[in-house]
Amino acid sequence: MTRPRFGQHFLIDHAVVQRHLSYASLCSDDVVLEVGPGTGVLTIPLAEQVKKVIAVEIDGALCQELRKKLPVNVHLIYGDILKLEWSELPVFTKVIANLPYEISSPFTFRLLEYPFRLAVLMFQQDFARRMVAQPYTKEYSRLSVALYYKTQCSLLETIPHTSFSPPPRVTSSLIKIIPRETPAFSVKDERMFFNVVKLVFLHRRKTIKNALSSLLGEKVSQVSFASCRAEELTPEQLGQLSDEVYELTSPR
Repeated sequence: MTRPRFGQHFLIDHAVVQRHLSYASLCSDDVVLEVGPGTGVLTIPLAEQVKKVIAVEIDGALCQELRKKLPVNVHLIYGDILKLEWSELPVFTKVIANLPYEISSPFTFRLLEYPFRLAVLMFQQDFARRMVAQPYTKEYSRLSVALYYKTQCSLLETIPHTSFSPPPRVTSSLIKIIPRETPAFSVKDERMFFNVVKLVFLHRRKTIKNALSSLLGEKVSQVSFASCRAEELTPEQLGQLSDEVYELTSPR
């Protein structure tokens, strides 16, 4: 059973289900957000191990089926996780999800703004590789930098397409994300840091000088790494670059 408009591929491998849950180090006091419960294959065993599950499902027909079989400690919400106000959800500390792959990026960036403790998420393998990518690789991106800055992110395992019904055309990966107590390094202005990272990766084929010329004008010649490209800079160097941009654009 699948509804292509939601990009649904349902996990059917119970061994994968158990490993997915085990990576989350669950305990009886946990309140867990699950995105895309689907048929409940993760939801039901998850509910057996935690205090409460907040399950958000976009498919109304699936919600009707889920309500017939979910335990009482599952709070099922019919809605789009990207459109819901997370501040209005019950407070959760951990996140379990087998996400529709088309929402991977917006969901991940939104998650980074929420004070969660741990997440174990299923992504398309190519996206997962971008999450943990290193400089000088084609996968290294704005996403890689943001996750490194805010979290400890690790690729746990690769999941074959045969673990799903219907099988997707791509391989999947499980990713574990643990927020850092403090960022990996300090920057003078975090908003400027993320703006600079977004801009230089948007123009990743250009040198830093050319990528930032519209922002800095003639002052662009004063920044470090002017002849480099975004993928050649470590997150720490991008932090240094953003500090320089902040100084050059701040009112005197």
